[in-house]
Amino acid sequence: MFNKILIANRSEIAVRVIRACRELGIKSVAVYSEADRSSRHVSLADEAVCIGPAPSTESYLRVDRILAAAKSTGADAIHPGYGFLSERAHFADACAAAGVTFIGPSGKAIRALGDKLSGKAVAEKAEVPCVPGMKLSGPIDAAFLKKVEAIGFPVMVKASAGGGGKGLRVVHEADKLKGEVERASTEAKAAFGDGTVFIEKFIEKPRHVEIQLAADRFGNAVACVERDCTVQRRHQKLIEESPSPAVTPAIRKKMQDAAVRLAKTCDYQNVGTVEFLLDKHGNFYFIEVNTRLQVEHPVTETVTGLDLVKTQILLAAGEKMPFSQARASEIRCHAIEHRINAEDPTRGFAPCPGLVESINWPGGAGVRIDTHLYAGYTVPSYYDSLLAKLIVWSDDRSSAIRRSLRALGELDIQGIETTAKFHARVLSDPRFGTGDFDTSFADQLLKADAEAKAKVTA
Repeated sequence: MFNKILIANRSEIAVRVIRACRELGIKSVAVYSEADRSSRHVSLADEAVCIGPAPSTESYLRVDRILAAAKSTGADAIHPGYGFLSERAHFADACAAAGVTFIGPSGKAIRALGDKLSGKAVAEKAEVPCVPGMKLSGPIDAAFLKKVEAIGFPVMVKASAGGGGKGLRVVHEADKLKGEVERASTEAKAAFGDGTVFIEKFIEKPRHVEIQLAADRFGNAVACVERDCTVQRRHQKLIEESPSPAVTPAIRKKMQDAAVRLAKTCDYQNVGTVEFLLDKHGNFYFIEVNTRLQVEHPVTETVTGLDLVKTQILLAAGEKMPFSQARASEIRCHAIEHRINAEDPTRGFAPCPGLVESINWPGGAGVRIDTHLYAGYTVPSYYDSLLAKLIVWSDDRSSAIRRSLRALGELDIQGIETTAKFHARVLSDPRFGTGDFDTSFADQLLKADAEAKAKVTA
């Protein structure tokens, strides 16, 4: 087992990993930028090292500074959290070269799965259902358009190295394809340093369902109960729940089996997530693999009773899988996670950094808060706007929804705007209650609210 783990991240995920380390009897090291000197993860860790100025390119993305911090503190492992360097193969390689264990898959596995095109190739080899699509090779001429028409419009233009909706376009007509490809490629290049894009069939009215995966170095792989991440705003997840109201036991088993096959095909080790689109007929299609811990991992922890961060650490230390497939498939409750961000939904979800004047956290049965926030903390403008994750659970979905509304009503953060009221808006809509919605649901609500507001002011 490790003696000391450095967490190469910040905010609530760093706090989450530090707490897991403490429960395992492992010392923790926090790294922080100059903008994060007063962040909770800095005070909670056993040691803390400043790694540079506020911009992430000069701090949290500096592999050399993170490895220097690990060396100076004697850390024998690094946990990357999510975002930043967590899915960078060169970081995993650099850790290995420095003699420090990277708590995640190998650089080779990240390369195989981190890119959407190569990940799809692995999925096809593992006989995991994939959305029909094609690479962009050569000019968008008549011959190319004929191939795209064989797939069938509408299609999606997607960034190979993308995520979060960057470099993604939906094209309904052939004469719009060339322009949208160029725009998607330009956006992908700016966001990810890679302008490679590809084309896939657009699945209309889909749900976004993912399977949490864990695998050890002895060939054992298990897949947990699914998470439904369908409530999204512009391809950014807002609310996640488990189990999915659209997944039957038969579909769940097929998804889990597909995820395990994929992991074994590329010798995947540690924790990861296989993401799928689910159509209204119960067919599912591979999207990508996230080779790291997900923001929404507490939903799976809650519904199964497993600790995924501790599992990551144990697997990285070379231990065998700590639970069976049957254990990973247990459904102990219905859980819903709300991402509470420092954003103003009435202004297009514009970021709202600033001073947190006061906080009232919800409590009571079936409520968990994962956060780094405290009264008096100034939310910096340099990073992701996630403030907290509110996880609520109960015996069934309807009571979990009611409990979520109660908890969201108790939540009060003064000084900055948050997304909490919009979450209550989503859960209060009858379509959420019946489970009859797709990935456009949240954007439909926002559009309806904007139109209603415009009528009032007209």
